Amino acid sequence: MKYFTYLSSVLLLIAFTGCSSVTTNFDYDPAVDFSQYKSFKIYDGETVPGDELAQHPLIKKRVELSVKKEMEAKGYTSSGSDDADMILVIHAGVKDRMQVTNWGGYGWYDPWWGPYGGRVDVNEYEESTLVIDIVDSQEKDMVWRGLGTKIVENYSNQEKMQKMIDSYVAQILANFPPPAKK
Repeated sequence: MKYFTYLSSVLLLIAFTGCSSVTTNFDYDPAVDFSQYKSFKIYDGETVPGDELAQHPLIKKRVELSVKKEMEAKGYTSSGSDDADMILVIHAGVKDRMQVTNWGGYGWYDPWWGPYGGRVDVNEYEESTLVIDIVDSQEKDMVWRGLGTKIVENYSNQEKMQKMIDSYVAQILANFPPPAKK
């Protein structure tokens, strides 16, 4: 019975890891009037040092397309020229992570390791952080930054990958523009 409980716990942990959510955070300059912005351009210049998206150009295109769609859905106009009100700089990083689970000491039986032993499971995974910086094109100053952190998942189906990216970007941009000052 204890083995069944243990197996259920492990399967539940795997299910939650497979359906990992996005942890988001944002910051902005409170002195900026965001209602003045009407158009945007996605930065296409030199990449940010260590940018993981630069290493994966097809994923970068998918992310940029998703950001463009999300910004347009918010009522902003995409502009290919330098006269856009905002410049969006999109970059990402990946870190190796480790999760250690100590399943406790004595009192259970594991057919592979014998009776009454402790067990520690180690799970290694990659965690990505997608960063969307919004720069005022006139002032050349960052006015908003959104971050999303998520466990890296591998997709063999491009449609599922695009849906995940769309969801990822939507969660990051959910707090843009920030609430108006009162």
